[in-house]
Amino acid sequence: MKLVRFGKNGHEKPGIVDSNNQIRSLEGIVDDIDGHALSEESLAKLKGLDLSSLPLAPEDARIGPCVGKVGKFICIGLNYSDHAAESGMPLPDEPEVFTKATSAICGPDDDIIKPKNSTKLDWEVELALVIGKEASYVTEEEAPAHIAGYCVCNDVSERSFQLERGNQWDKGKGCDTFGPIGPWLVTSDEVGNPNELDMWLEVNGRRYQDGNSCTMVFKPAFIVSYLSQFMSLQPGDIISTGTPPGVGLGQKPPVYLNAGDKITLGIERLGTQQQVVVDYKKP
Repeated sequence: MKLVRFGKNGHEKPGIVDSNNQIRSLEGIVDDIDGHALSEESLAKLKGLDLSSLPLAPEDARIGPCVGKVGKFICIGLNYSDHAAESGMPLPDEPEVFTKATSAICGPDDDIIKPKNSTKLDWEVELALVIGKEASYVTEEEAPAHIAGYCVCNDVSERSFQLERGNQWDKGKGCDTFGPIGPWLVTSDEVGNPNELDMWLEVNGRRYQDGNSCTMVFKPAFIVSYLSQFMSLQPGDIISTGTPPGVGLGQKPPVYLNAGDKITLGIERLGTQQQVVVDYKKP
């Protein structure tokens, strides 16, 4: 299944994508596409629906972030050996863990806001997984049963904030609009093997990233097991699993985003995103 949220920012409604790629409303069936809706029981109920009987969403409806009420937004850094090399950083012996603020989450096609004083705004196409069942001290073999599905994430990063202002990566990762997710959450049964998905990203029509999840150092099941040794993972939590090479920081010379730039990215079976960079404006 492809689960989606549509509507105005902050007022998204739950939906599901039918066989004709039309969005059908799930209003009255689930309150939201969130942790409660991602339980095994809820997903089984949704899978049994006659989608043709559900009302269509408006054709011009905005697509929102594919998961609502996210409790934790966890990221894994340097999880592709060639990306670590282009960043000039050693490959970690264990997953490099940091968080993005949940306030960074936005829709897959929403504008990316370039923060005040930003000089090195960068992109990262990433495979993100979404927890469907609480995970605490689970084994790698048990971990897949705790993953509800997967989605595309653009781990937008401000490199000067991240790397030149102390050792706290979070400062360059959690700005508003730095976490587009979606367009939809694809359930695990439909994704199949998450370790062999093509992924790509273009800026202004030029392809910079062209990789595959098969080159991840730490795979999704291992990541879930690993994180569950340090914290319980709750339904609706998002874990973004790292990016292949081709980020702006790794170009020679480096290339960074400016207002007006257009980013297009996607992952096989998970859909595409498209964003335009805009300058920060005081509300």
